[in-house]
Amino acid sequence: MIKFNGINHLAMATGDMDKTIRFWRDLLGMRLVVGLGQPGYRHYFFEISENDMIAFFEWPEVNPMEEKEHGYPVKGPFIFDHVSFGVETKDNLWELKDRLAAAGFAVSEVIDHGLIHSVYAFDPNGVPIEFSHAVEGVDVRKHPRIADRAPSEVTREGSEPNFDKWPAVKNPTPKQERKVYPGVGSELFHGIKK
Repeated sequence: MIKFNGINHLAMATGDMDKTIRFWRDLLGMRLVVGLGQPGYRHYFFEISENDMIAFFEWPEVNPMEEKEHGYPVKGPFIFDHVSFGVETKDNLWELKDRLAAAGFAVSEVIDHGLIHSVYAFDPNGVPIEFSHAVEGVDVRKHPRIADRAPSEVTREGSEPNFDKWPAVKNPTPKQERKVYPGVGSELFHGIKK
């Protein structure tokens, strides 16, 4: 079975990488760990944790998103509501709230969701962000809970994956045919140009 180890990176977009760096690196304290670029294109990565990163493409014509309140329903084409970053302590959550407010960013009060306490804000690109601290003694990874009043049949199947719901792999790629092609960034680490 595949074992995931976190979110390698979330990929967002910005029209102003410098403002993005100031927010994510200098205000939130996430290290800038990769910077790829050429005229008209930059792709920068910030370290969230030892396994997780957030990245931004800078494209000159990108404008900040219109702010939409986190979790409120929308209609029409839509793909992304918000991203939540976990923090280790309650004090970290309050520190982030205070730092965002001091820097002039609108930030919510601390909200109790039962399993987490959270604050909500937006980055300079309009990316809706949440910062969350797990409530002491509540671990939904060890003890999943579904409180949906009208769960679907699929939901009622439980928390564990049901791999038999998809076709089995009949022809896995043989090791001798596994080829990895160079992409943007390979020249930085391997000297290979795309």
